Amino acid sequence: MTGVDVRVDEVEALAADGLRWLLGAARETGGGGLGWPAVPSGATVEADLYTGTAGIVPTLLEARRHFGDDGYGDAALRAARFLAVAAEAGEDDSLYFGRTGIALVLHAVHRELGDSAAGAAAERALARVRSRFDGTRWGELFELMGGNAGIGLGALATGDAELAVRALEPYLRTAEETPAGVRWAHRPGIEARLHHISHGTLGIVYALAAVGRATGRTDLVELARAGAADVVARDGTGGTGFLVPHSDPQHRPDLIERYSYGWCHGPAGDAQVFRLLRDALAEPAWQELADRCWHTVAHSGLPSRLRPGFWDNNGRCCGTAGVLALACDRVAEQDDPPGFARVLVADLVTRATRDADGARWSNIEHRADPDILEPRTGWGAGGAGIVRELLRFVRLSESGDPYYAFAWPDQPLVRRTAAPVSAPASVTAPARAVLRAQATEPIRPAGGDGTS
Repeated sequence: MTGVDVRVDEVEALAADGLRWLLGAARETGGGGLGWPAVPSGATVEADLYTGTAGIVPTLLEARRHFGDDGYGDAALRAARFLAVAAEAGEDDSLYFGRTGIALVLHAVHRELGDSAAGAAAERALARVRSRFDGTRWGELFELMGGNAGIGLGALATGDAELAVRALEPYLRTAEETPAGVRWAHRPGIEARLHHISHGTLGIVYALAAVGRATGRTDLVELARAGAADVVARDGTGGTGFLVPHSDPQHRPDLIERYSYGWCHGPAGDAQVFRLLRDALAEPAWQELADRCWHTVAHSGLPSRLRPGFWDNNGRCCGTAGVLALACDRVAEQDDPPGFARVLVADLVTRATRDADGARWSNIEHRADPDILEPRTGWGAGGAGIVRELLRFVRLSESGDPYYAFAWPDQPLVRRTAAPVSAPASVTAPARAVLRAQATEPIRPAGGDGTS
C-alpha cells in the first residue's frame, strides 16, 4: 500500500464528494421521484436495499444529520416517492433484495422526516409481505439477506413483532442437527451448508436471537445458541482467533475462496453476531468470541490486496467499509485503540477516484479484463455504504458519537459491555480523548500485516 497522509476533516470532505457523486448519478422517476441505477451506466433504476435506491436513502439520512443540510433530506423524500411505487411491484419479499427492505427504509423516512405517505407505503408493503407467506418461507432463499431471517429482522425494526415471529418460527422445525448444534440449508436442493451472516447459519442465529429476545420467545433464543454452537465448533484457529470456512462442502469453489474475512462470509460479520449474543444472553464468552474474530481480521493482511481475489472490494458487504463498521463499534464499546480504523479509512482514501463529479470507488474482479469494475452506487458494494461509514468515523473522531441515523437491522447498537442492554451508553471518555487527539493528526496506512 502506498503511503498517504490525510486528516479527519479531509475524510469528511471525501464523504461530501462521495455524496455529490451519488446525487449526480440519481435519475428522475416520474411524479417527482428519484432513483438510482446500480451503476451509472445501468439501464434502469433499482429499488432494493443491497444494490439500489433503498440502500442509498439511509446514507442521505446520515448526511442530513451529519451536515445539518436539509437538501439530503429532500433527496430522501423524493427517493421515498419512487420506493412507494416500487414496493407495490416485484416478486421478492426479502430484506436485502425486495419488499421488506423497501418497507424498512420507507418507515425510516416517516420516522426521521415526518413523511406520512412513506409511513403508509411501508405499512402496505409489509401487509403484502405478510399475505405472501406460505407458512414456511417466501421463496427459495431461507437466510438473512434473501429469506425468512431478514424478513423477521425487518419486521422487528418496523415494530411488527407478530410478523417477525411468524418469519422465524419455521426455523424451529427445519433445523438440521449436527454433532455440535444445528444448521439450515440456505435454499432447497443444495448440498452445501453456508456458515456466516449473509446467507448462512449465523445470519439465522442473529435473527433468532434478536426476535426471540425482543418478544420473550426463549425457544428462539435457545435455537440461536444451538446454531452458533455449530459454527463455533468449525473454527480452525485452535482458539487464537476465529476463522470458519465459507461453507461445507465448499459452495461454488470455482468462484469463492475457502476463507473470507469481511462482513458477509467472514469474521467481520461473525463478530456482529457474537456481539448480539453477548447482549441477548449476558454471557462473557460471546464477547471473547467477538474478540477472537477481531484478532483474525486485524492480522489477516487486509486491507492490502495480498493476492488476486483476496481483498478486492472497498464496500460495506464484502470489503473495507464493512470492517470499518466493526472497528468503530469496538472503539466505541471497548475503548479499542483507533489505529486500525484509521488504517481502513486511509485505504479508502487512497482508493477513491475524485474529480469534478465527486468521489467514488471501483472494486476489482481479477478474473475479468479489464479488472477494474465500474463504480457502484448502492449500499452493498458501492459508494453509499462507504460514505455512511466514513461519516460515522468522522463523527466518532470529533464528538464521540458512534450512532447512525438509521440503525441497520443486522448490526447491534453500540453498548458498553457492562451496561444494561436496554440503555446504550455513549462512547467513553478514554476513547473520545484518543480519537480527538488523533483527529488533527495525519492518518497513515500500515504495512501489509494489517497492524498500525
